[in-house]
Amino acid sequence: MLSPPTAARAFRVVAIAEACSWAGLLIGMFFKHVAVGSDGVGNDIGVTVFGPIHGALFVAYVVITLVVARVFRWNLRTLVIGLVASVPPLATLWFERWARRTGRLAQPASGSASAR
Repeated sequence: MLSPPTAARAFRVVAIAEACSWAGLLIGMFFKHVAVGSDGVGNDIGVTVFGPIHGALFVAYVVITLVVARVFRWNLRTLVIGLVASVPPLATLWFERWARRTGRLAQPASGSASAR
């Protein structure tokens, strides 16, 4: 099991990376579907590159969220919000900041059974 500081750091890194990959994928989708050339064909390189990257980071975010929920003893509500944050673009950034600000990524008190 990860130590709380390591888990919090890993969660932050993965949340930021997932949000960046979402942004890259959205930009790629824009160039593929909206900004089409004079020949009527869009450029799909952004989707080709960022699609698999975002898919891997999405899965990594879900896994690290489950791990962090266990390390920090999150209640079900916090866990569900964290998992749902993986769906809207850039919401993982909001959730990570909220969790840090509200103490949900702080070292749990030893022997404490209180759920956050």
